[in-house]
Amino acid sequence: MKKFFRALLLTLFASVIALSAFAFSACGPQKDDDKIYVGMECGYIPFNYTQSDDANGAVKISNAPGYANGYDVMIAQAIAEKLDKELVIVKYEWTALVNAVQTGTLDFIIAGMSPTEERLKAIDFSDPYYESNLVIVVREDGPYANATTLADFRGATIVAQQGTFHDVALQEQAADYGINRGTPMDSFPMMTAALSVGTIDGYVAEQPGAIADCSSVAGLKYIPLVNNETGFQNISPEDVQLAVGIKKGSELTAQVNAALAEISADERDEMMQRAIELATGDNVQ
Repeated sequence: MKKFFRALLLTLFASVIALSAFAFSACGPQKDDDKIYVGMECGYIPFNYTQSDDANGAVKISNAPGYANGYDVMIAQAIAEKLDKELVIVKYEWTALVNAVQTGTLDFIIAGMSPTEERLKAIDFSDPYYESNLVIVVREDGPYANATTLADFRGATIVAQQGTFHDVALQEQAADYGINRGTPMDSFPMMTAALSVGTIDGYVAEQPGAIADCSSVAGLKYIPLVNNETGFQNISPEDVQLAVGIKKGSELTAQVNAALAEISADERDEMMQRAIELATGDNVQ
């Protein structure tokens, strides 16, 4: 009996140690003042994604296998350089990012995150580092390949991904432009497949995603609409702008804004184009 209780106690002790280690690791790395700790999902092409090696400037993910690359990583590298800090990429679930900044585990969120009203209650955001337009992807040989405005899609069957603000915009405005709103689809691969075989005439996407789709699927192109002008109307900045998430009241906000101000619009466009090109590589996981 004594041996049984002794074994039980040892098992419980080992379990407590294991759980403590897990909890500690889940909190992220021990912070170093000479480094900045940036959180992202490492799974949102072309903004941030995981690859198998350090090719093309990828950064080792500090708490998971693989290397991070993409537009967000490039922006993070530029900010780190201007702040004279070493960049540490920390992989986080999307829903845990805001809390990690609130608690100080992370310095920044650079993860394709928009500064929505709800998020602004919890954390601060930098000036935007990217703003996208809602565009429509079509077939190069299709009837809408030469469209230039949303009004040119009269009679077209257009879809959007289910549960996105893309579909909300389409639902609210399709009738105004004589567009047939198709049944929303679960994913972008489903929409590209439907478009390729002619089931639909086009689908709504944000410009970076559209560029990536057109780069990887032959025969597609996108119509470069401009929000609130030639494209969808009543699009608010919080829907399409991306910014750096920072702890409320942090002096880092001003430093990040100063760093972003030194990155020109042309440089940002070049970064995005490169991120899209690299996202189609064989080493992307």
